[in-house]
Amino acid sequence: MNSAIAAQSKRRLPRHPLATLFVVVIAAAALTPIFALFFFAFKSDTENWRHLLAYVLPYAVQQTLLLLAGVAIITTLLGVGSAWLVTAFRFPGRDIFNWLLALPLALPSYIVAYIYVALLDAAGPVQTSIRTWGHFATPRDYWFPEVKSLPGAIVVLSLVLYPYVYLPVRAMFATQSATLLEVARTLGASRWRLVRDVALPLARPALAVGLSLALLETLNDIGASEYLGVQTLTISIYTTWLNRNSLPAAAQIACVMLIVVAILIALERYGRRKRRFAISERQTRIVAPIEIVGGRRWLATLACLLPVVFGFLLPAGFLAYQTVLRGLLSGFDPELFTHFISSVVLAGSATAIALAIGLGLALVARFAPSRTVTTGLTLAGLGYAVPGTVLALGLLSPLVGIDEMINWVSRLFGGKGVGLLVAGSGAAIVIAYVVRFLTIAIGSMQAGLGRISPRVDDAARTLGAGYPEVARVVHLPMLRPALGAAALLIFVDCLKELPATLLLRPLNVETLPTYIYQFATRGDFEEGALAALMIVAAGIYPVIRMTRLADRSFGTQTSN
Repeated sequence: MNSAIAAQSKRRLPRHPLATLFVVVIAAAALTPIFALFFFAFKSDTENWRHLLAYVLPYAVQQTLLLLAGVAIITTLLGVGSAWLVTAFRFPGRDIFNWLLALPLALPSYIVAYIYVALLDAAGPVQTSIRTWGHFATPRDYWFPEVKSLPGAIVVLSLVLYPYVYLPVRAMFATQSATLLEVARTLGASRWRLVRDVALPLARPALAVGLSLALLETLNDIGASEYLGVQTLTISIYTTWLNRNSLPAAAQIACVMLIVVAILIALERYGRRKRRFAISERQTRIVAPIEIVGGRRWLATLACLLPVVFGFLLPAGFLAYQTVLRGLLSGFDPELFTHFISSVVLAGSATAIALAIGLGLALVARFAPSRTVTTGLTLAGLGYAVPGTVLALGLLSPLVGIDEMINWVSRLFGGKGVGLLVAGSGAAIVIAYVVRFLTIAIGSMQAGLGRISPRVDDAARTLGAGYPEVARVVHLPMLRPALGAAALLIFVDCLKELPATLLLRPLNVETLPTYIYQFATRGDFEEGALAALMIVAAGIYPVIRMTRLADRSFGTQTSN
């Protein structure tokens, strides 16, 4: 059946050379920063390598691997545990926790790090209260966990990133066959064995995807790791490039970091190997949640409440409190409005370009599929796997090369040089955003087109419509939900992005993340509370919408 459809598709759909060329050009553009990075790294003096191997890389790699391992463990426990609770059981607050557990995604990790340092540091309210109540003279008189440490970074990042595991695993749990689980119960499987031996193995592909995303975001982080004193590879790139003014050495560290990224992607593929599950169209009965009775129902509520409180409610409440306490609304900083406009313009421009390119690539894959197109789409979507710091470093040489070409053409026609027209403007940030988040647009458009039957295309073609007309009249109206969801996610991700923005922003240009970062580096993060609250507010609606769409798509029952 599938082979017959494939054969029919091959006869029906053209191999348009321009469409294939479009995909190849986009894939090559997305890979250019990586190629430039390796070229620049291996072209430089080998003395840098010896210095890095002796003094920088061993400690940075160790800290990075320990950070990734800790985040992997905690995000898995929080994400899988909460997903199983809200899917398999009924308890007080379950319906609310369905979407509350996803809200930490609206908070940038660096903002959460700043907040917990302000709360838990020696001068913060928590330790001040301990000294007052315990009659301690100095922090040396008692023990308190150090938040500015590797364990502190692991906990803080996990509180923000566990929804990457929670959302896909919850969706997979919600669509598992009730019959399969009932058979396991009939055979005497306990609830623990039901999770360990049946539900979790079936959800392993979703767990692998979600965990890989969480770890890639951990690698991309710069604000939280730097503020919490963890010398990761990302921080090493940043300090080597800017503080030590050694671009070749930074490129070499970035190459090592790309190897770590490649290992993470390989592990994600390994986690999903030979694990393809489909829901039978004839089997519509999904798992019915079990009512928890007695004191354990409140334990389930508490287990879901804790990550929500510490991952979202407490940080968001702190930001709101500081905004009111410091009079940031009444004494509104006019420059903040300028930074807000800069953030919106940059994020909006990148979102529009990414959606246009993603839609074009997805339509080419539908109208003119081939092995080249499939490979090109895969390569074009690799930008999300490249940390923002590495991406910014890799974009520097190509963007400067484009500027040199523009200046050469300008002088050729008798004009003056225009300077760094691309590399020295907001265009560099927009390009970095597009390369990094293009995969969201591609995935969303392909998922949306996948829900449109090929028979609709056949009917339109039979009536004489060309492929552009089919896309404009048929596909675009049906893709509006997918376009809207992708636009919201890309816009919020661009709005939160710190590493690439910090390294590529023009002089005297600030965005909301860099505005907050400047206060944090001066030890006065609270003055940026209103800007942080604006970022959080912008991210809440997309997260809730994404959760609701998942509920409707998978038929999750959330009513008590």
